[in-house]
Amino acid sequence: MENTLPINLRRVKKTNLIINRLHIFTQGFALLALIYYRTNFLFQIIKIRDKNTPFLPHALVFLSELILSFLWVLSQAFQWNPISRKVFPERLPGNDKLPSIDVFICTTNPIKEPSVDVMNTLISAMALDYPADKLHVYLSDDGGSSVTFQAVKEAWKFLKWWIPFCRKYEVKTRCPVAYFSADESKDENEKFSSTEFIAEKKKIEKKYEEFKRRILKIIENTSSFTSRDHDPLIQVINDENCGVDSDKTEMPLLVYVSREKRPFHSHHFKAGALNVLLRVSGLISNSPYILVLDCDMYCNDPTSGRQAMCFFLDPKISPKLGFVQFPQKFHNIRENDIYDSQLRFFWPKLEGVDGLRGSMLVGTGFYIKREALYRTSNVQEDNDLVQLQKAFGPSYEFIKSLQQNYKLNASRDEEFSGVSLKEIRFLASCGYDNNTKWGKEVGFRYFSVLEDYFTSFNLHCNGWISVYLDPAKPCFLGSATTNLNEIIVQYTRWVAGLVEVAVSRFSPLIYGPLRMSTLQSMCYANSAYDFLIFLPVYCLAIVPQLCLLHGIHLYPKVTNPFFIVFSFLFLSSQLKHIQEVFSSGHSIRTWAIEQRIWMLRSLTCYMYGTLNGISEMIGLRAASFLPTDKAENDEQSKLYQMGIYDFQASGLLLAPLCTLYILNVVVFIIGVPKIFHIRQASKMFIQLFIPLFGILINYPLFEGMFLRKDDGRVAPSITILSAALCIIILSFGSLALIY
Repeated sequence: MENTLPINLRRVKKTNLIINRLHIFTQGFALLALIYYRTNFLFQIIKIRDKNTPFLPHALVFLSELILSFLWVLSQAFQWNPISRKVFPERLPGNDKLPSIDVFICTTNPIKEPSVDVMNTLISAMALDYPADKLHVYLSDDGGSSVTFQAVKEAWKFLKWWIPFCRKYEVKTRCPVAYFSADESKDENEKFSSTEFIAEKKKIEKKYEEFKRRILKIIENTSSFTSRDHDPLIQVINDENCGVDSDKTEMPLLVYVSREKRPFHSHHFKAGALNVLLRVSGLISNSPYILVLDCDMYCNDPTSGRQAMCFFLDPKISPKLGFVQFPQKFHNIRENDIYDSQLRFFWPKLEGVDGLRGSMLVGTGFYIKREALYRTSNVQEDNDLVQLQKAFGPSYEFIKSLQQNYKLNASRDEEFSGVSLKEIRFLASCGYDNNTKWGKEVGFRYFSVLEDYFTSFNLHCNGWISVYLDPAKPCFLGSATTNLNEIIVQYTRWVAGLVEVAVSRFSPLIYGPLRMSTLQSMCYANSAYDFLIFLPVYCLAIVPQLCLLHGIHLYPKVTNPFFIVFSFLFLSSQLKHIQEVFSSGHSIRTWAIEQRIWMLRSLTCYMYGTLNGISEMIGLRAASFLPTDKAENDEQSKLYQMGIYDFQASGLLLAPLCTLYILNVVVFIIGVPKIFHIRQASKMFIQLFIPLFGILINYPLFEGMFLRKDDGRVAPSITILSAALCIIILSFGSLALIY
């Protein structure tokens, strides 16, 4: 009798749902009351024309509140129907019935992305708990570095020892660096206490140390130069070309891919690299499912493929299921995560959008259906070849690979024939995309530098659904950015990509509602329009403060009933944030850190990201993609572990933060005695609270400018520049607002 037990379960998080919807309705009602108050007050100003009540500051604050309200409304789509999922991989059919998987790993620069770390990711993918004959791993080296190519061969040699060891002892952590730094003795499997195991583990650990030394020697003796002008190189890695004696160890297929690059030819960044892997793998392994990993994100749970198959093999959802997204979590996060590098705020968002028609892609840690990227299920021999070539390019061999009965070109132990190698190199050429639908309707989309967001948006618009799975043991762990400069640069890049979508014809508020549900469109729109946040944050960090110095009240006094509305909105939003922090197992300290980093991002990343995105769209600057630096800096890492901020960042990035912080300190010091002297405290209470809240939340910035003497402090030159800018704002800002 066939097993009828479900292989996955979907559960609505009822407690969160009730809290979320109650918050939506109460906060929404309060926002309507605020809008009524502001509108009525502005009409009174226009009608009375009192010189002591200037129109401009009230209008600016109201506009800021409208923008915040707009973004809040969009964000509530994430809150509407949060769900969680559970899988039962033990109920899957046998290995012979599992579909094959291709794994794509992308790297660019062996200096910013250390080769030992990249190889650990590759090794963990090769050691996944999946049938070896159905697992194929492709490493895309976009820099064409000799270091990376040689490192892959060294990884293959180590894998000949590592994979049999993992299989024999059912090792649950198959990334070597994580395995040898963890306490495997806690595992309940009795195999781990045997003398034989202990001896073999020591032997494997010695092999791993030798492997690392060989990698470091390669780096020492070989230039880490990355090229933007090189021919394509595709190499199946095997015993023969690695100088290893062949044995009976069954190994997954491993392929090194370096696509062609030319200086003046658009290569479309990560999306371009992934599309080359799609085409190359189509002729070699052509698996129906693909796992995409960043080079620093290793496989922490080897069963991730089986967990994903609990959805792809579910006949109820499989025909429409485009991808399964796992959360992006990190192994180097300390308990006091001062930079909010873990991106905790994004977890409930993914749970929320999963309750609609599915999660967004987040760039790594997802299994995706090849068919969804091709926008076709099965090409027949009698299909119009001309139309297919317009979509998929001129390679007839690749078009044949779209057919179900396509014969693959190479096995694990043999090289390509001359004809097939020439064809595969052609697919990796820099001009193959030209005049095709690659990057537009086929493959990963090119329109935005944020290819994951735009690709998932297109897939959902085309009717595909997706799934978000957050198991107790993270399936993938990456290396989080833990210094301020890299965090600002990384987030600025993300914002620039979102701006490109938001102001285009693909705006989720225009393009989305006709192709997906309204709530799902709102989720995409919230991400796309989040860049607007810098406008109200700048306004509320300057305008109320300047008005405070001049005795102009912008908010209702304490005895006014509408004071309750403003107080409720602030307290309600903060309490909701605290509830989300607590429900994810974190503390009040996490709330304070997330508030601080949100302000930092708003004043730097969102502003510079918006300027960069618009500049790229109108042609003032070329689109760029700088890989995040994953190489550890000992000094910066030490400060992070101590919970101390490292302000060794560009003055251009720090100046806005320091300027506005000094402004708020000055205004508070001058404003408090002045307001109490003229007995206007009840009218100015909210305007006194705003700078006080900002000063307290961002106290580490005060330390960095005025108290610290170490190398991680704010440079004195930046503090002096910020003080000068503060004086300019106090002088000219007051003239602009008041007179």
